[in-house]
Amino acid sequence: MDKPRVFVTRKLALDPRSLLGAGVELDQHDEEPVIARAELLKRVRGVEALLPTLADRVDDELLDAAPKLKIVANHAVGYDNIDVPACTRRGVWVTNTPGVLTDCTADLAWTLILSLVRRVREGERMMREGKFAGWAPTMLLGRELRGATLGLIGHGRIANAVEERAKAFGMKVIHSSRSSGLKLHELLQQSDIVSIHCPLNAQTRHLIGAKELLQMKRGAQLINTARGPIVDEAALVASLESGHLGGAGLDVFEEEPLVHQGLVGRDDVVLLPHLGSATVETRQAMARIALEQILLFLAGKRPVTAVNSF
Repeated sequence: MDKPRVFVTRKLALDPRSLLGAGVELDQHDEEPVIARAELLKRVRGVEALLPTLADRVDDELLDAAPKLKIVANHAVGYDNIDVPACTRRGVWVTNTPGVLTDCTADLAWTLILSLVRRVREGERMMREGKFAGWAPTMLLGRELRGATLGLIGHGRIANAVEERAKAFGMKVIHSSRSSGLKLHELLQQSDIVSIHCPLNAQTRHLIGAKELLQMKRGAQLINTARGPIVDEAALVASLESGHLGGAGLDVFEEEPLVHQGLVGRDDVVLLPHLGSATVETRQAMARIALEQILLFLAGKRPVTAVNSF
């Protein structure tokens, strides 16, 4: 009897063979760069299980190329790279890796907040360029966090972890979500710092555009560790250039891995290369959960982290 075929689209933080064992035929794109689309479509032929990352689009085209596919175990909490209804229509399970990146993403959101309010990027560049001439009373003045208002868009696990950390800084925290909290415009009007923690979907794409940025306090700062397309980057650049917005800290981008050139050279913007879940512990846990869902399916059991059902 032929072994079930499994395709892993990227090099992972652990060896998938250590979990899958010898009972499957494993194919892995064991490199850091994202696999080319044509190569992906070629290598999914005949596979029963696929472990993709956010850079891999799973749609009707891929499903047509993989008629034997029965499970897509996404290496992420979000699954906006996957056409879930298309998978469901074809009887293909879709799973994710929930609950593993809460703390590391919250920590990174705070890395961006602190970098902005204390002008870390500018200070670090000053030192590297040999321009530090000594302490001065008005040099690189930042902002105090105690007493400031942090507005959270979304109110899930990560937002709650960010709020927990905010209390240690003596901040007032407000939130806006589909089911609770303030209206979005109220949150934007009241917040000194706005941090985005909602999923990307049809309702949240460009949730923060020109109108919303203008509703923010003059000098307020925007943090995004969720998904890039939630923010209209062209509108963000315009708001920064006008001087209305005080700064932005971004770990995700609208056309990732591309970054709007209007953001690149600005001292009031901190840019990170999608590091939200980038700890050894978290990335290993994400890989382990995804692989475990494949093993459950191959054993004839329902995947625990399935996001669809039949």
